[in-house]
Amino acid sequence: MEQKTFSEIMQRFADIRFDENFDLIVAIANGGIVPAGIINQKLKTEIQILHINFRDDFQQPKYLTPQLLKPIDFEYTGKKILLVDDRIKTGATINVAKKLLEGAQLIKTFAVNGNADYALYNESCFRFPWII
Repeated sequence: MEQKTFSEIMQRFADIRFDENFDLIVAIANGGIVPAGIINQKLKTEIQILHINFRDDFQQPKYLTPQLLKPIDFEYTGKKILLVDDRIKTGATINVAKKLLEGAQLIKTFAVNGNADYALYNESCFRFPWII
């Protein structure tokens, strides 16, 4: 599996521009936590974590559908949200997250790799440099 360098990915983070002013960054745990932290350094916006899981460590489905593992414990109603995950392959997890966050004023998606409103890459899978 191809791997991008940390420097290469960080340059993409530095270059990306967001068209909206978000009230909240919501990271999908676990994959969205590192990218959300990097985006937070750029946007200086509150971060919350949405604990959803679908795939195992080998990127194989762990459940039939993505599962909410912990109740949502933050306010999102009426807010403009940037929903962050590391990779969007099928869209299953991001779609469940969007449904769970119904009531938000706006939800835009971000992925390091995949089909999202904002993405650093949209290509075949590659290994992220922060995964050991």
